[in-house]
Amino acid sequence: MSNTSHSIRRLAWLMPFAGSLFLAGCASITPIGQLLDNSSRYDGKTVRIAGDVKGSAGVFVLSAYEVTDGTGTLTVVSEGASPPRTGARVGVKGTFQALFTLGAKSLAVLKEQSRFQP
Repeated sequence: MSNTSHSIRRLAWLMPFAGSLFLAGCASITPIGQLLDNSSRYDGKTVRIAGDVKGSAGVFVLSAYEVTDGTGTLTVVSEGASPPRTGARVGVKGTFQALFTLGAKSLAVLKEQSRFQP
């Protein structure tokens, strides 16, 4: 067997493992409803969400906007960045902060670290 043939077989054997490692490194998007339903589990954790901007407001260097994904709506707060326009599709990575839970309702925010194209 030639060196080339042996190298191709070895590469073919390693491909599934390389693909698994690549996918494991990709952060997944957490549904907003899951965050709100399990707010104590996610409190203080870095998460990624994606959805449509429902509304936004900004004052000086602080802005806030709501993201909705069909499972829930979450307010995102940002320092130094302008809020995205209403209706825009946005992905946000940030720190989830559960402010309080009253019965089945949770009030929480996501402190924005970065945005991405979902």
